[in-house]
Amino acid sequence: MKRVYGVIGIKAKMANWNADFTGRPKSTSNGDIFGSDKALKYPMKKMWESEGKKILYIKSWKEEKDAVVPNKLAERYAALFSEIDKKKTPTKEVMANLFECTDVKNFGATFAEEGQNISLTGAVQFGQGFNKFEDTNIEIQDILSPFADSTKEDAKQSTLGTKIIVDEAHYFYGFSINPKAYDEYKNFLDGFDGYTKKDYEEFKKVALISATSYSTNSKFGCENEFALFVECNDDECYLPDLSDYINFDSKNRCVDLGEVEKLIQGKSANVEVYYNKFKLEVKTSFDTFDIFTKEKL
Repeated sequence: MKRVYGVIGIKAKMANWNADFTGRPKSTSNGDIFGSDKALKYPMKKMWESEGKKILYIKSWKEEKDAVVPNKLAERYAALFSEIDKKKTPTKEVMANLFECTDVKNFGATFAEEGQNISLTGAVQFGQGFNKFEDTNIEIQDILSPFADSTKEDAKQSTLGTKIIVDEAHYFYGFSINPKAYDEYKNFLDGFDGYTKKDYEEFKKVALISATSYSTNSKFGCENEFALFVECNDDECYLPDLSDYINFDSKNRCVDLGEVEKLIQGKSANVEVYYNKFKLEVKTSFDTFDIFTKEKL
């Protein structure tokens, strides 16, 4: 396969797609709200994990001295494969095992353990997902706990908490896929085929539905609403971050792909656009599909 470029759109309504350490939606120093690439990768990894695929970079737990604590990287690796012998386990074996993990195959890995120091640049790379909705407001809800403050012996009232959300936001993540990123490893990893069409199809599937499928208290209301895939047909197709060329009409909830069409005019590529036809409009001459049913519109 050849290079792929695209955009993934996430809607958040009365939800918090990606909070900072204060609980507020992530934002730049000038106040622009955005979501990190980690926020998008996490529901993808959770969906792959629920399907029984091997996922390395995800929190898992162990019991230790009457406490439950997160696993270390080496312990997570051992749970999926076997414990690394720092004197006997060859790097080639560890590298082959890493590529068996779906998250590593897509996003790469930094595996720095004693006796091993492996860095794999992922075939799939994301930008930051900036909110293009003009009228986003941050809402702070007070939450009454049913319990008294356990840190105060004389507490007479139950505690208060807060939940911070946005009333509405529309995040757009640009991404690129370079299937040649792993070509050098084909030379010494037996049976390794690099980043394949099957790997891309697995990525495409979660790119369309993983945010919708992942529901927590703060993420309920976050869902996939848009996706653009530009599948190049030759090796001379190089494109910038396509999310910068998407225009969003906040009043009408309309995505205009006119600038994207001009950008890729004359290039040999197959283009598909998926969106939620019930909540979003898309202006484009590209082939469009229902993001839920995958049927052509």
